[in-house]
Amino acid sequence: MPTDPLAWETTDREVAYTCPGFDIVNESVRLPDGTETDFDYLSEPPSVCILPFTADGDVVCIDEWRQAVSRVNRSLPVGGTEPDDTDLEAAARRELREETGYEADRMEPLVTVEPANGIADSVLHVFVAEDCQPTAEQELDHNESIRVEPVAFETVLESLLAGDVRDGRLALAVSYYQLQEGAE
Repeated sequence: MPTDPLAWETTDREVAYTCPGFDIVNESVRLPDGTETDFDYLSEPPSVCILPFTADGDVVCIDEWRQAVSRVNRSLPVGGTEPDDTDLEAAARRELREETGYEADRMEPLVTVEPANGIADSVLHVFVAEDCQPTAEQELDHNESIRVEPVAFETVLESLLAGDVRDGRLALAVSYYQLQEGAE
């Protein structure tokens, strides 16, 4: 099988740093012109993101403290898959329930993306959840501070357009959902 002339050759790989949730990987690479250099990137398990709708059409949003940007961030339920997860929909259902206390009657895959493939090997699987209703208490991780707030879909769109919501996963999920709805 021929190699793409743009491909880099990895000559060595080591995990430079590891912590709960991700690793920083250092690779020695040879570029197409023969130059040898290092390349570092963040490596993490695949994640699931859920765009959850109530029966009334509201989006079950979360407000969560994000230390990296020092503010509360309006977002959607998102979480990493576990090593024993073999079913992405089951992982999405788990994350929705744990972060919001809501469960969905129906869930469908929307899109899979590599949101930052210049600096990370992250893969994000986005699902649309329909007819969500609160069924339990949140089961948050020790480092999660989350408030649940159902918001009218039009309000979410207006907030995105106004620049009031800056979370990339929410922007991606809602935008792709709008594109798909417009195509149908």
